[in-house]
Amino acid sequence: MTKYHVKELKLRTVAVQGIVSEEMAKTLKAKIMRLLVEKKKYKDKTYSAHRLAMDMGTNSRYVSIVFREQFGMNYATFVSKYRVAEAQTILSSEEYDSLRVEDVGEMVGFCSRQSFYAAFYRFLGLTPREYQQQERKRREMAIRKRENDTNEQ
Repeated sequence: MTKYHVKELKLRTVAVQGIVSEEMAKTLKAKIMRLLVEKKKYKDKTYSAHRLAMDMGTNSRYVSIVFREQFGMNYATFVSKYRVAEAQTILSSEEYDSLRVEDVGEMVGFCSRQSFYAAFYRFLGLTPREYQQQERKRREMAIRKRENDTNEQ
């Protein structure tokens, strides 16, 4: 994975028992999901873990612990994961074929082309452009198959 200088995340175990109760962690997790996923705050380039904590009425340390313990990743990785998933949907859609790949990255919340490509590659093992080309070929093959099936009848 040397392409785009992406480093593998190493899971670390940290002794945080007693700082955030299990009940509080579940409550914070639900709030995180509501704000970041349901309200799509992950698309906001300026939305930070600190701002998330403020919106949830808690502190950044608790939010950090909940991300690590409940999601198994940090805030930045979580947000990138949702951005890449949305980019996949857009890049797969014929409706958005006229968009430049860089525009897709911006639409889903990445600040730069480089950060978009690096995150996409880290999660999927291909660049956004490679993924888009792969999806176009897949769609074309599906159309050809339907046409062949129709002609055979």
